[in-house]
Amino acid sequence: MFNIGDFARLGLVSVRMLRHYDAIGLLRPAHVDAATGYRSYQAAQLARLNRIVAIKDLGFTLEQVRAILDEKVSAEELHGMVRLRRAQLEAQINADLARLRGVEARLRTIEREGHLQTAEVVLKAVSPVRVGELSARAAGYEGEHIGPVITPLFGELCRRVEAAAVRITGPGLAYYQAEDDGSVIIHACMPVAAPPGDSYDFQIVDLPAMPTAATIIHHGSMDSALPTFQALAHWIEENGYQSLGLAREISLHCPENKDEWVTELQIEVTSA
Repeated sequence: MFNIGDFARLGLVSVRMLRHYDAIGLLRPAHVDAATGYRSYQAAQLARLNRIVAIKDLGFTLEQVRAILDEKVSAEELHGMVRLRRAQLEAQINADLARLRGVEARLRTIEREGHLQTAEVVLKAVSPVRVGELSARAAGYEGEHIGPVITPLFGELCRRVEAAAVRITGPGLAYYQAEDDGSVIIHACMPVAAPPGDSYDFQIVDLPAMPTAATIIHHGSMDSALPTFQALAHWIEENGYQSLGLAREISLHCPENKDEWVTELQIEVTSA
């Protein structure tokens, strides 16, 4: 057997932690000397210690660790828990990074207040367009909510359109519908040459014309589009127009490097 110090070193934990596990009945010593109170452990107990540490480090409380161990989880089940936790952590990291990019975009907007490029706005008519589309709901209109939904949505749409051998006739576009609960329905679209019908695993719809649209070109990732959106908003107000919904986003150029993206933002307007 091993004294508590040696066992702690073998298990890569602290003596204090082992004493705590003992106190709460999570990992009892194999033997406690009645005279001295010294704790001794067996090598076989490292297996339980490994499980305790692994499950605890996945974010479970010690009470939850105890319940899981009582169910005698296997090594494969632990691997499954690790895969699930990894996915959760990656999603959280991506959400935090998106939130940080949003803060940076808002700071850039603040720096450019009074210098927004409203002169770049073009008023024009937008023709109707037939598109294949897939839709999904995002929790909100903020970039941290839109990005994780729209990227895989476009990937899946392109896969389905290609599998259906439907010809794409123009650049991809997205449009949005605001819901009463604050969520947003995202529509990822590709212009197509195909009649509407039920034979596809995506919808084919005709987007209506916009007789009058205020438009502006955004250069760079959509994570940095806030100043461009707000320049468009200023132009609409300053020129006596009223917006009629959320913007359409036309992906004019989408190379791998997002900093090189070119996107046209279109907002339908009417005279105020």
